[in-house]
Amino acid sequence: MTRRTMWNTAALALAFLAGTAAVSAQVAMPAKPTVYNNPQLPNDPRVGLKGGVTDAGVAAQGMELVLNLPKPPGFAAGTTPQEKAPAPVPAAPAPLGPDGKPRVRALQLGSTNSDLAFKDHYVVVGNYNGFNIYDIADPTKTTLKTSVMCPGPQGDPTVYGNLLFISVESTSARVDCGTQGIPLPAGYVPPAPPARPAGAPGGGRSPRAPEPPSKDRFRGVRIFDISDIANPKQLPGVQTCRGSHTNTLVTDPNDKDNVYIYVAGYAPIRSSEELPGCSSGGIEDPNTALYTIVVIQVPLAHPDTAKVVASPRIFSDPNTGAMNGLAVGNLHGEGAAAQPVSGCHDITAFPEIGLAAGACTRVGILMDIKDPAHPKRIAAISDPNFSFWHSALWNNDGSKLIFDDEWGGGSQPRCRATDPMTWGADSIFTRKGAELTLGSYYKMPAPQTELENCTAHNGNLVPIPGRDIEVKSWYQGGISIMDFTDATHPFEIAYFDRGPLDGEKFIDGGTWSSYWFNGYVYGAEIARGLDVYKLTPTKFVTANEIAAAEQIHLNLYNAQLASKTVYPKTFITAKAYVDQLVRDNVLTQDKATALDAAMDKKNTKVLKTYAATFKKDSAKASPIDASRMTALAEILAQ
Repeated sequence: MTRRTMWNTAALALAFLAGTAAVSAQVAMPAKPTVYNNPQLPNDPRVGLKGGVTDAGVAAQGMELVLNLPKPPGFAAGTTPQEKAPAPVPAAPAPLGPDGKPRVRALQLGSTNSDLAFKDHYVVVGNYNGFNIYDIADPTKTTLKTSVMCPGPQGDPTVYGNLLFISVESTSARVDCGTQGIPLPAGYVPPAPPARPAGAPGGGRSPRAPEPPSKDRFRGVRIFDISDIANPKQLPGVQTCRGSHTNTLVTDPNDKDNVYIYVAGYAPIRSSEELPGCSSGGIEDPNTALYTIVVIQVPLAHPDTAKVVASPRIFSDPNTGAMNGLAVGNLHGEGAAAQPVSGCHDITAFPEIGLAAGACTRVGILMDIKDPAHPKRIAAISDPNFSFWHSALWNNDGSKLIFDDEWGGGSQPRCRATDPMTWGADSIFTRKGAELTLGSYYKMPAPQTELENCTAHNGNLVPIPGRDIEVKSWYQGGISIMDFTDATHPFEIAYFDRGPLDGEKFIDGGTWSSYWFNGYVYGAEIARGLDVYKLTPTKFVTANEIAAAEQIHLNLYNAQLASKTVYPKTFITAKAYVDQLVRDNVLTQDKATALDAAMDKKNTKVLKTYAATFKKDSAKASPIDASRMTALAEILAQ
């Protein structure tokens, strides 16, 4: 049965900067009316799949696994430096869970694969131990080109030209890429965690004592010269106070000499003794590393001189100037007191429209980035159905925006039959100016087991003209491809899922990221390696639509840098529009067959007659079909 949420986070939580007074009022609470969310499918073929690492059960629709490449030595289970190293002395104390008892770390198979970035015919697969570069000139024969051992979770990559940027947040990462970590001094006893500073956010991570300062530690954004793809060369990189959980490459249409990196994260702050200028102070400290993001400028002619140029207070109250000006409570209906937001998890920039969307743990925000070195918040939204605002995805023209909720942090089973379909899900918004309106929620619909970590994670657009299509990873929930052309009624059109890594015990794994790139979908599987997929026709996606998407070829792709796709005015594109009009019962199959035949014969006279008819009839069609008919008419009239 379809559940309907009691919240409309749009009208939701729109907080325009004009006219807001109290800090707590900057993010309004959601109100009715209700919005749609897709139903759970308890009898789906993905339910009950056999477990296994290499022999797990598989269910697929509209997707074909072309190949899987296991992680190479140094990254695969049983080969990592960490597995071979002796236990540290003294051993680090196990973190405590909500019940006050030590957390039990999930079993893992080797070092975790993380995000992906694409350059020419290469894909960079980030990993907690470094990165691997694969040659995808022929995706069906993908081969490993380069492995670089350089530990520093998360290892999220972005690329630009011959530069590779890698996010490093871990306190064990080294400047020299060594695998030995940062040894503690002999006899060192960790001090008690510090008190939470005044005005600091509550909940979530508790403060912990920083490790002893070390000149060998690296936390921030590593930079590699990959002009020789087989031999990446590490440049100095940029150290930051909280490291880098993720990084967003931002281009400036008016500045061809520099690119910018927005550094997001919320990790503990290092000491000023280790990195001068770092402060973990509260709101009374104007230099605190809380309540900000970091902006790095990278001169393309001299990337070795990259540096931090700004730490904008994007969470501040515009009226009082208080840097902790976004305060949010009531996550997942917990009824908690409002707590200030201190950092972002992901930021997705769209330079062509001058905006960026930030998924900032407790809120989603919009920023004006026309001056990329000095982004400014222009709106913020909140939603009690969200536990953790994780990432953002723009549609092709920026009129829609998807935020996702990484409920459970990605390491917990949150797609069970008992889990709400509006928690750990996508929220789909429409945008007009700085106003966001919630249209619906979407969650991978097949119930998963207690042995499968599952929640919304990373994805991108499949460039089918005339439609908004998202391919997305759900960890051990697999990959789900979703149509959100109608923002109020998203639906699944394809999927691929394996059973759990083990049928009896929990092992952390699943697809971290899945991205369409030049005709294929690439998946970074945490435990199993790199997956390469091909879309196949179904009743939801035709061969013509897939062919139209395959026309789009990019030389560069970073998930957090959006750009507009301009579809070629070809008959391949036209046939995709024709199929969509047939699916919507705007065009009969007989007329579609005749039109396809006219295109095959290049019958200009007949095609121009069709063009005139479509242009005229578009006035009576729905907005979605009208745009398809108009675009189709332009192609036929050529």
